[in-house]
Amino acid sequence: MKSLILIIAFAAISSCTQNKSLEFPVGSKTPLPNEAIATFAEGCFWHAEVVFQSLVGVRDAVSGYSGGTDPNPTYDKVCTGTTGHAESVQMYYDPSKISYETLVKAFFASLDPTTLNRQGNDEGTQYRSITFYRNEKEKEIIEAEIKQVNDSKKYKDKIVTEVIPFKKFYPAEDYHQEYIHFHPDNGYVQGVSIPDFLEFKKEFKGNYK
Repeated sequence: MKSLILIIAFAAISSCTQNKSLEFPVGSKTPLPNEAIATFAEGCFWHAEVVFQSLVGVRDAVSGYSGGTDPNPTYDKVCTGTTGHAESVQMYYDPSKISYETLVKAFFASLDPTTLNRQGNDEGTQYRSITFYRNEKEKEIIEAEIKQVNDSKKYKDKIVTEVIPFKKFYPAEDYHQEYIHFHPDNGYVQGVSIPDFLEFKKEFKGNYK
């Protein structure tokens, strides 16, 4: 039993050491010429932010709130599930380096789109998955990807991700921005965010920074 405990402890320490060696790109606040914007919600925005910010062509991914009715959402209010908002991420990207189609594919590769109002242990309407489209072309791209994933039978259940028109995005509080980069030792980051990100990199064969 003692030897088993030592093995588990060593594995945990090794995993923690490997995670600490990872580098997570920090977004740039300088807008690019002709850049485009995309907005998604897929559970915890710490996870979503690092997923998209890791891709070549994405200048910045900002954590925030979207999809609700409260004109002044805050983290505490959104966590109650009464504002209608979901934790979201808004990307600013160079369409000559990464396409909207690629972002949509990355989105569906980085979450379980079949779980209603939850991702993993994060449960509530604020953790529901949403794709916000800004025009009919984007809507068509999203719907085509949903059909492809459903037809692939990757999941036993159908996709429940919402496909709705974009209305407004509210940036989250400053302490949420680049959270994984600045707080790699946080328990949730070590136990959930980083493992989820590493799983995404196995799943999605994208062009990473």
